[in-house]
Amino acid sequence: MTEFQSIQHRIAEYSPDPSPDEYFEEGYEVLRQCRAEAQAVLIAPYPVEPPEATSSTLGDSEKRQLQRIIVDSSARRFQSKKIYLRAVAGVRWSNARNFILQSGKPLQQQVVLLQQASANLHVVGMNLPSLQIVTDNSLLKELAAVTDTRIYNDFRQTDAEAGYWLQDDPPLATILDWIRSHPA
Repeated sequence: MTEFQSIQHRIAEYSPDPSPDEYFEEGYEVLRQCRAEAQAVLIAPYPVEPPEATSSTLGDSEKRQLQRIIVDSSARRFQSKKIYLRAVAGVRWSNARNFILQSGKPLQQQVVLLQQASANLHVVGMNLPSLQIVTDNSLLKELAAVTDTRIYNDFRQTDAEAGYWLQDDPPLATILDWIRSHPA
């Protein structure tokens, strides 16, 4: 839950303020979409299901309810991480754009750089005083790298390293099924 909360706070901090001319630029659209998706995950209610009449004991019903809670929380964590990784790509794009523009209107020679930035710019880090820019990757490639399998495996590895109990964690297919059947 702490990680879910932390991710949601970080996404909320990403609120670019582009000029009207820049409003529909690719990276800013990604950031707006991420904020809206993060809000939807936060406000989505827990899907309460009535107790099953066929349960043989109260313990079976409670176990199924706990399993639903685990799947719900795993799916929300998964969705939030996916949104966060996409938002980070948008922030990198925005930082690269701001670096090229130096917070001013684009000059003719900068227009070509901005077009390249939209097509193939990826900012690796903000190691002040120098900003390392790598032009090998694009925003689209970075967004494409945000895959379900990558996120799930990252969670499994992180949780295992932290010593968390993983045996009751739902498999990726169950998480994806839950997301599809409970749209935010």
